Amino acid sequence: MLKKEKLELIRQFYPNALTTIDVLNKTIDFIEDELNMPPSKVMLADSICSDDVNSIQYPARATQEFLGPFKMGGLDGFPFTGLTGMGAFASHVPDDGAVLIYYGPHIGISKESKIGEILRYGQHNTSGCCGAAKGALKKLSEGTLVEGNVTDLDYQMNTIEQILLKQKHRILDAEKPIHEATEVIYEAIDARIQELVKATTYNCKYVLLMGGVMINSDSDVGSFSSTKRFDVINLEDKSRKSFLSLLS
Repeated sequence: MLKKEKLELIRQFYPNALTTIDVLNKTIDFIEDELNMPPSKVMLADSICSDDVNSIQYPARATQEFLGPFKMGGLDGFPFTGLTGMGAFASHVPDDGAVLIYYGPHIGISKESKIGEILRYGQHNTSGCCGAAKGALKKLSEGTLVEGNVTDLDYQMNTIEQILLKQKHRILDAEKPIHEATEVIYEAIDARIQELVKATTYNCKYVLLMGGVMINSDSDVGSFSSTKRFDVINLEDKSRKSFLSLLS
């Protein structure tokens, strides 16, 4: 498939989606041109799903040019490392550098335009993506989730379930429940990231917050990103500005 054909496929569901590598390239250009900083002074932290497909489709340039990445995310990208994790990588960043936090849930879109599924490398049948979101959605639709049920044995999955349970009717009444569930999870992740950032001290120049939905497709199509937030916090004057238009 040509790049424009891949984008047409993904933009049926996410109209502002770009390829993940294009988002990364634009981000690095912004850091160099607008912040006047080399990417080697930027500590990358991501809060994305631990699904192996995200490691496979992770742009190599990110690990080659940025410091890190520090991994904050567990199932479907929720920042389970919490305040301790945020504080840890905040202390690792160069004094005259910046922190870039990339976060959000992920979802699959197959070449057959099936949302919530992808064909993984070496397999003949599609599988769920994000599997945790689909599993939680199945329990939600069956009415088997119980408010407050969070166990040590399956803490991360139970947390995702509780996030969806709070928005049960919004999700189940949607035309595409898995799409809506992913939106709900994004909102929960974004809210938690804002809380963690507010409660953390950074000894550097900037904090860059990039939130969105990471979109996986079949192994021969690649990954994409629908960016919902790109904020730059200037720690010297405490200002905050959105540059979202650069990534749409």
